[in-house]
Order: sequence, then structure tokens, then C-alpha cells
Amino acid sequence: MDKRYFSEKVAEWYGENKRNLPWRATKDPYKIWLSEIILQQTRVNQGLPYYERFVLRFPTVKSLAQADEQEVLRLWQGLGYYTRARNLHKCAKEVLRRYNETFPKTYSDLIKLPGIGDYTAAAIASISNGEPVAVVDGNVFRVLSRVYGIDDDITSLQSKKKFSRLANSLICHASPDVHNQAVMEFGALWCTPKLPKCVGCPLQSGCVAYQKNLQHLLPVKTKSKKPKKRYFYYFVFKKGNTILMKKRAHKDIWHGLFDFFLVEKTKVTRPEKIIAEHTQLKKWSKKAKTIQVSPLYKHVLTHQIIQAKFVMISVQGIDMLKEKEGLKFFPAKKVNDLPKPVLISRFLEDYPF
Repeated sequence: MDKRYFSEKVAEWYGENKRNLPWRATKDPYKIWLSEIILQQTRVNQGLPYYERFVLRFPTVKSLAQADEQEVLRLWQGLGYYTRARNLHKCAKEVLRRYNETFPKTYSDLIKLPGIGDYTAAAIASISNGEPVAVVDGNVFRVLSRVYGIDDDITSLQSKKKFSRLANSLICHASPDVHNQAVMEFGALWCTPKLPKCVGCPLQSGCVAYQKNLQHLLPVKTKSKKPKKRYFYYFVFKKGNTILMKKRAHKDIWHGLFDFFLVEKTKVTRPEKIIAEHTQLKKWSKKAKTIQVSPLYKHVLTHQIIQAKFVMISVQGIDMLKEKEGLKFFPAKKVNDLPKPVLISRFLEDYPF
């Protein structure tokens, strides 16, 4: 397909079909950056309210940089991939340090910032600054692989470079912002993974996948490994209207978020057996007034499946836990303000205290 024809047709389609989204009504690189980070591995309808809350709470990069990390994580709660939130905060601080509160617009400056890769730098630079650098995300891979009949595995580095070269050769230098957003939107709404709208597609006449009936085979992507199964047993100590929690400090999922005293097992285990075999839990459970075990909670992450049970233990006093395990009793109001994994929030909604 002719490169100019491709760009013109996709831009024309975009003008007629694009969604009305707030980050498309601005050239502010800070707000565009916020939207791009939030929408990484997140659907638009899920990310939109988060974007609106972040812009309202942190209208400038300075306000975000000066915020406490816990507040940023709390506002991010529910989006997952919390490294994005920590990098968001880290990047804001770096912008403040390097650029005196002015969010950079050029690809060369953006790519140096933490949490900003090729795709995000290209998106910000093209939309806010009119720089002709092409974005290449999942939607772009799909559109280009089908239209041009490319059967290279998109998970390989060599293949990614090939797609990047093609995308940059296609970009319209007169309006790179429209071109980039058009290709991404076309992939999101029209050239979809399972049911592409080939009938009436503006690129149909030159699309290799349509001509050879390859839509279901392209793009080629190596299947990822099966997710790892993990078995979490949370011991939830309650004292009056307070509950014992701790901040996750080790390098694992949910780093920096708050949860309860945790025992992880390699297989399904009875909570009574865990208590009997755990010296401290055995000692602490002797102070229990009541013990209640929740049903199984299943929490699915990209590469992990968490199966969790919560063992609720009402006690009169176990102050020894505070220093020994880094735990602290929090009242209900404070718990609500703490950044927590969705799994913990689900439990607290089911078992308020």
C-alpha cells in the first residue's frame, strides 16, 4: 500500500470516528504524559476517571512532584502495575530538578526521563510538539502487520525495530500528531484483535491480511508462559476498631502498598496447620477472642494468579507485633486513606471493621 495513501485514509477515518477524550483537547505535554502513563496496559474507559482525578489533584508537574508517594499510590489504587505510579512520581521530581517545572516536549529530552520509553516519548513529542516520530504500540503492530502482511513475531527485538522503521516511514510530517493518534485509534476501534471491521474498512483494497484472509493470524506473537500460582494466607488481627497492617517493603508485587501479616505457601494449606507450625502465629493466636476464616479470594495479575484466604483474629492486645514485624494498628478512617492492593480492598469491603 502506498505510504501517503495509508496516512491520508487513516487520518480521514480518524476525523470521522475519533472518541472525544480530554487529553486530545490539549497540547500540554504534562497532561499528555499523564494520559499515556495511565493508559499503559489499561483500557480507556477504565483509565479516564483516573486521568481526571490526577489532573484535578495535580494540575501541574510541580504539584505532583511535591506530593507524598503514598498519596500518589492511593490515587492510583485499582489501576495495577504500581511501578507506573512510582515512576510517575519519580519522573515528576526529575522534571522539577532538570527543567525548572517545565515539562519537556522533545523526544531527545523525554526519552531520558524515568518511566518514559520510546512509545511514550514519541507520543508526547508528536502530539505536543509536532515532532515526526512514530508511536509503535499493540494497536500499531496489529494495523501494520495486517495491512502490509508482516508475519514477523512482534515480541522479538529485531521485529520491533522493523515495525518502528516502517511506522516512521509512514508518518505524515505535516501532522504527525493526527497520524499517530489516528493509527492507534484505528487499531483500538476498527482493526481490533478478534473481530476487525473489514467490511467498509478504508484500507481494505490494499490490505494484505484481508486479501489473503490472514486477519486471525496477524500479528504473530509468541504465547507467554503460564501464570505462576501463589497461595497467600493473610492473618488479620483486629483490636477494637483498629486493624493491624504493614507496608510491603520487599521487592515483589505491590511494593509500597499496605497489607496484613502474610504467610505464603506453595500449595493449598489449612490455616490451622499454618498456625500450628508457625511459632509466632501460634503464640499470638493464644490471645485470640475469636478466629474466622474467609472464603477463597482469587486475584489475577498478568503473570501471576493469587489465591488468598484471610484469617481474621480478634485480640485484646498483641503490641509485641509492632516492633518485631513492622506492623501497626490503624483505625478504620486511616486504613481507608492507605494505598492498598485491590485484593486487600475487596476483603475490607466484604469484612468492614
